[in-house]
Amino acid sequence: MEQEEFYNLLRFFKVLANKSRLRILGILANRKCSVGELAALLGLKEPTVSHHLAKLQELGLVDMRLEGHTHLYWLDGKALQGINREIFTPEKMPSLADEVEGGAWERKVLKNFLEGERLKKIPASRKKRLVILRWLATQFEMGVQYPERQVNEIIKRYHPDCATLRREMISEKLMQREKGVYWRLPEVSREIILWGCDDSTGER
Repeated sequence: MEQEEFYNLLRFFKVLANKSRLRILGILANRKCSVGELAALLGLKEPTVSHHLAKLQELGLVDMRLEGHTHLYWLDGKALQGINREIFTPEKMPSLADEVEGGAWERKVLKNFLEGERLKKIPASRKKRLVILRWLATQFEMGVQYPERQVNEIIKRYHPDCATLRREMISEKLMQREKGVYWRLPEVSREIILWGCDDSTGER
């Protein structure tokens, strides 16, 4: 999820985390009301109701039109459905954790499996192994072609089983091979930064 989308969602929840605003939405879902009517129904002062309505209008949840000298408000159901369709879907919800999943968790995996710059063992879990492979792929420069001998030498700096790790990077499309020449693929778009990887613990 893009940063702007994330903060828009945060603002959405912040605006709705208010009992009076939720009640206003409930009333406006049933009928159109003026500020005065809402104030009477909720037992609030009109300026307070106007403030709540302004917050709801910022999200596009409430619409308004002038009838004579009265401003009438109602719930914009289509806007609410749009937010639900764009954000609250099984496909979209996991992206709320992008920063956590793609940052802190990966660093933890690296810390558990690396001692200095040496890989203690190849993770059995495919998900954790992919973190290690992505990190290993960053040891190869973009745009540079490597003969297999040099690929093995680089991998052996981190782990003796160069054949398995080389094969896994090809399988995960982190590197490409053709006629004994290897190069890093652009899919490795984010470097995984190794810091403080001196933990002696193993796989978790």
